[in-house]
Amino acid sequence: MRPDLWAGWKPNGVGEVKPNHYREIFRTVWENRDSLPRAWAILTKGVCDGCALGTAGLHDWTIDGVHLCTIRLNLLRLNTMGALDPHVLGDVSALRAKSGKELRALGRLAHPMVRRRGEAGFRRATWGEALDLVADRIRRSDPARFALYLTSRGLTNETYYVAQKLVRFLGSPNIDNAARVCHAPSTMALKGAIGFGATTVSYTDLFAADLVVLFGSHVANAQPVMMKYLFLARKQGLRVVVVNPFREPALERYWVPSNPESAIFGTRITDEFFPIHTGGDIGFVLGVIKAMMAEGTVDPHFIAAHTEGWPELRAEVEAAEWSDLELASGSTRDDMERFARMYGEARSTILIWSMGVTQHVFGSDNVRAIANLALARGNVGRPGAGLMPIRGHSGVQGGAEMGAYATSLPGGIALDGESAARLSAEYGFTVPAHRGLSASEMVEAAHRGELDVLYSCGGNFLEVLPDPHQVRAALERVPLRVYQDVVVTTQMLIDPGEDVVLLPAATRYEQRDGGTETTTERRVVFGPQVVTPVGAARTEWEIFLDLARRVDPNRSHMIEFSSGEDIRAEIARVVPAYQGVESFSELGDNLQWGGERLGEGGRFPTPDGKAHFAVVRPPPPPEPGRFRLSTRRGKQFNTMVFSDRDPLTGMGRHDVLMAATDLEALGLADGASVTVRSAHGELAAVARSGRIRPGNLQAFWPEANVLLAPGVRDPEALIPEYNAVVEVIPG
Repeated sequence: MRPDLWAGWKPNGVGEVKPNHYREIFRTVWENRDSLPRAWAILTKGVCDGCALGTAGLHDWTIDGVHLCTIRLNLLRLNTMGALDPHVLGDVSALRAKSGKELRALGRLAHPMVRRRGEAGFRRATWGEALDLVADRIRRSDPARFALYLTSRGLTNETYYVAQKLVRFLGSPNIDNAARVCHAPSTMALKGAIGFGATTVSYTDLFAADLVVLFGSHVANAQPVMMKYLFLARKQGLRVVVVNPFREPALERYWVPSNPESAIFGTRITDEFFPIHTGGDIGFVLGVIKAMMAEGTVDPHFIAAHTEGWPELRAEVEAAEWSDLELASGSTRDDMERFARMYGEARSTILIWSMGVTQHVFGSDNVRAIANLALARGNVGRPGAGLMPIRGHSGVQGGAEMGAYATSLPGGIALDGESAARLSAEYGFTVPAHRGLSASEMVEAAHRGELDVLYSCGGNFLEVLPDPHQVRAALERVPLRVYQDVVVTTQMLIDPGEDVVLLPAATRYEQRDGGTETTTERRVVFGPQVVTPVGAARTEWEIFLDLARRVDPNRSHMIEFSSGEDIRAEIARVVPAYQGVESFSELGDNLQWGGERLGEGGRFPTPDGKAHFAVVRPPPPPEPGRFRLSTRRGKQFNTMVFSDRDPLTGMGRHDVLMAATDLEALGLADGASVTVRSAHGELAAVARSGRIRPGNLQAFWPEANVLLAPGVRDPEALIPEYNAVVEVIPG
């Protein structure tokens, strides 16, 4: 027992703003009462389709005991509910007033559906009719006018791999996935810094670390089970600090439901909070490095032996004025020096970040700054030391590594003439050597009338991307839109340019021959098929192969696979890091590519074998009197919102979080109606007081997307900007 870590004396935090995990469990049982055997099979025999922490059944590879979180419970109903009545889609006008949650409740897509321009809704079609319609349009179109986007909706590596091969077989470079809108900057910046585009540590390293730093990451929301890891590690002496504009209540104290001590008394998760401005990470890190240089706590031996670029960064930091760093970061010199002392005293530190860092126009530089901080202390490649971009969805790490990406090929290989030629020789057909359209660029091309076919495998551009009004207009201009999914989403109801086709997809638990996912810690995990598909839903990679046969029957043998085993055998051959997946057949079969941790011994797969510091500079501050607004997540999985209230903060979906001093300065009371206005749009909201850095606001995504301008993105990673400079107008 560690009473010094207790959050308080209220049993299970009664009366506090917090999730009620036990109520969630009972609600899940009730929601799935009509299919409990199916639900039990999915939970105990499947690999989780939620966050990318990873499980085999109810167990993981980090700690003993049962692994079950609210994300998995919330997603369970998608996998157990029956088919929707296809007649419900006969008139979409009646459905447009429904929320995404209400549309999901209609049931699973179970049959192909087609809607033509001028028709009120969809009619049921055969698989042959639906795929022939799609194949005919693709055949008549220039390959450059075809694009395929895949989300992280429980997709397996096998689906991603076949999808990218199909698109390139058709002669198009236009394939991208949900990694583009979350961790593209992490992959790109880490590749440049250390040669690896992934987390360098294992979750077990949390128990070997002295210090964990969370930059712009809310792990209680993104990977709830990690809170149990932090709780257990803190009992062993781990210290946790958070660098974030908002003092997240669930990072301050949390009740781990599966541990009696934490469930009763709660746990103080964080030792120190360091409030900064939204986008202030670079200024903060530069200030910390400046303080470390003054204190002599950088690691000169590691820097000299294993890195390049330190003299240039050192000169930049030495020239920086403290007043400028304070203005850029929103922090104080005292706080940056205090952080530097904590960091300098820790023997081993893990630096963790998420979309609070990456979803900026300067997201790549944010990640480079964090990598600089790790390298300055040699915190890479040692037990308890490393870099961890948290993956909130189970498909995104593998999706990029399978080559379902506009800017790289399978294995994360940079796309150029030489790499495309090598893959062309492997495949037997010409692989386009130029990059394709990124996710947001696909919609922009559609708006310009430059796409004939936009194929979406999961996802919902209408709710994912900035400026939903422009997204809607863009989608209406595409002659053929194809949606391969398990449920109805709002983007499906947008009127056709000419045709809209719905293709019912099997879930990962229904996928023939099973499938693999890649977790945050680079663990490739196999899950078998455990239940049968609903209605006429089909395994997703089979749909792609059938489409290839119809588009080009004379050449389709070039991408033919007879089984999931065949796909995994080719993956193992084309992506060397995945060698071993070809033998997977049982639940829990796994490999961790790169081993327990990356960069051990200071060895990095860069051209010179060394890690690289990068000179980064803070972005300019906004005009005085304006607020920096960032978008946040509530009780949701991607765009699937499960509740109008966020149990971790108590905020409603239309609330905007403000500092009490900012409310007072505007003459506003807590709960006042306001209009939040950016240069691009307006949002009607309710002002809520919270412990956020003055001058900063937070509002929920996707509701706040109306404030975000399209076409604004990181020039390297191509991730859209999910923040805005705004004003708040009372009333």
